[in-house]
Amino acid sequence: MIINQINQFALNKIPFIVIINYDISKIKIIPLELAAQEHIFYEINGKSNYDKKLDIKNDKKIKFEIFPVLYKQYLHSFNIVYQNLMRGNSYLTNLTFPTKVKTNYTLYEIFTSVSAPCKLFYKDEFVCFSPEPFVSIEDNIISSFPMKGTIDANIENAETIILNNFKEIAEHNTIVDLIRNDLNMVAENVYVKKFKYLSYIKTNRKNLIQMSSQICGELENSWESRLGNILLSILPAGSVTGAPKKKTLEIIKLAEPYDRGWYTGIFGIFDGKNFYSYVMIRYIEKKGNDYYFKSGGGITVNSCPKNEYQEMINKVYVPIY
Repeated sequence: MIINQINQFALNKIPFIVIINYDISKIKIIPLELAAQEHIFYEINGKSNYDKKLDIKNDKKIKFEIFPVLYKQYLHSFNIVYQNLMRGNSYLTNLTFPTKVKTNYTLYEIFTSVSAPCKLFYKDEFVCFSPEPFVSIEDNIISSFPMKGTIDANIENAETIILNNFKEIAEHNTIVDLIRNDLNMVAENVYVKKFKYLSYIKTNRKNLIQMSSQICGELENSWESRLGNILLSILPAGSVTGAPKKKTLEIIKLAEPYDRGWYTGIFGIFDGKNFYSYVMIRYIEKKGNDYYFKSGGGITVNSCPKNEYQEMINKVYVPIY
């Protein structure tokens, strides 16, 4: 079983990369030294498996056109989510859509050109440049960093607005509570270390501000022997599903007219001592000769469909400038 393989690699201090799709139906695990041979390239927290010096500097100006789904189509799915929220079946549901994009960059050129704390190129099938950590494990401390709440940084007093917006606060609090519960399944003495801190993201289209929190817990000394079980217990990531998780997953399946695939799964690196992982958002997938950027946001009973539709579009960007 693949979970046991993750446990064995970690227990034996073998550095590896693990990639898990949204519904946990596909899990890829490979020793770090072999990843490049399979055309899997990564950069995470400053560590990478590709030689930046060998990349030809890309001086061409990026062209990036987006073709979002029609608002009417989005609204149909939004209403399915909203009806379930009003019935009390969910408190928060993450609704996502694919947006067709046209660009003069290849996926690999996007990978080498974007600026992000974490990025992944997978076999010319997709590229991800995620700003959101999933979990990290250092010195027996597991930490999660849910990101929930987005605003256009160019809006006057944007920081004050997002930190005081009722809908955004409710959404963020729900996810923090969900992640606390998730970590309590695998760790002891779970606590919120940082609450509602802001991150600033520069993009080719507009600059964004996003709100995050950090939740931590304590693991036993032998956590490596059950790393696979830890991941399986807390996936899919709460920030890209909602709460309560089990019922919300059913609502997402009803509302979203496509298969997320690898999008909103996670990928992580075990370096022989510590584990670092990110949620696979800010994600472009190749289908035939076409590219699709998958994005979305959290829906609550206080959500305005036009605002949520615009947030989904705002997140369709590449951090190339």
